Amino acid sequence: MSDIVEEIDKLEPLEDIGGVAQPLLQVISLTKHFPVRGGLFAPSKTVRAVDDVSFAIAKGETVGIVGESGCGKSTTARLLMHLMPRNSGDIIYDGRTVGRELSLRELRRGMQMVFQDSYASLNPRLTIEESIAFGPKVHGMADKAARLLARELLGKVGLRPETFANRYPHEVSGGQRQRVNIARALALSPRLVILDEAVSALDKSVEAQVLNLLVDLKREFGLTYLFISHDLNVVRYISDRVLVMYLGEVVELGPVDEVWDGPAHPYTRALLAAMPSSDPDKRTETPPITGDPPNPIDPPSGCRFHTRCPFAEAMCGEATPKLTEITVTGHQAACYMAIPGSGHSKAPAAGVH
Repeated sequence: MSDIVEEIDKLEPLEDIGGVAQPLLQVISLTKHFPVRGGLFAPSKTVRAVDDVSFAIAKGETVGIVGESGCGKSTTARLLMHLMPRNSGDIIYDGRTVGRELSLRELRRGMQMVFQDSYASLNPRLTIEESIAFGPKVHGMADKAARLLARELLGKVGLRPETFANRYPHEVSGGQRQRVNIARALALSPRLVILDEAVSALDKSVEAQVLNLLVDLKREFGLTYLFISHDLNVVRYISDRVLVMYLGEVVELGPVDEVWDGPAHPYTRALLAAMPSSDPDKRTETPPITGDPPNPIDPPSGCRFHTRCPFAEAMCGEATPKLTEITVTGHQAACYMAIPGSGHSKAPAAGVH
């Protein structure tokens, strides 16, 4: 163990600017548009996958991202990891702007990602031990120390090193592979881990085990999580705050219990109403919202949800509502209904929160 600590100490440390009020990650006006080629006589168009998204993650907290398929959750995660180029916006990790003050190599040390597909995430030609040790070796750790670290991390995620270290990805189950991916993500001692649907492909019993593992690892290693999922029950269990996305935009953000108990945006209300329940009294056969999401190539003007919103008024289609703080606890919503004095018939009076 002492040899491993010495090797980790040899790696070039990331600068810590300190400051308790400093968020670990700040995202400012992040934007990603995908060009779509037109036909012979049709003009080219653009899919607005992520549009002016801003949020921050404090050190040690877990922020969940929810929304329908295609809302931009996974694209946001890939932009944060620089797995694809962004059109505009800034990503600030621990006070340093990525690409200007912080190199991608340093970013990889501080931020890691666990993907949904546990099999495709691993090189089928590498053993589990080799997969976990690969990152530390790239960053300068000696081979022997990296392999010892890999075996230690296998134990941390609940897999016996003597049993699993020399196996290949196809020789273990999906739940075990995802534990391997978590161990690999921890191999560089990151401070922020992005979990993109990391438990959605697992059986419920295995999902619960992995969620409890993530909670334990966060406590042991002092981690910060960005947790992306379509399962609202899972998000509420693991998250401190939740960010709701619709058609590439953030429509609500706040403490998870506050958002669940008092959703301010009609889309958030619809998502929560659509949650499956084993309680017969809570079941409904009436869909909370109707229709499909608009085409992201040609999104509606104003509030993008107004074409499906039962409370929409003329003003909702004219101008886009800004994400506005509606409580002192940091609960924000981009909806005229939630903004005091906005002019919407259901908005609270000015000065009333």
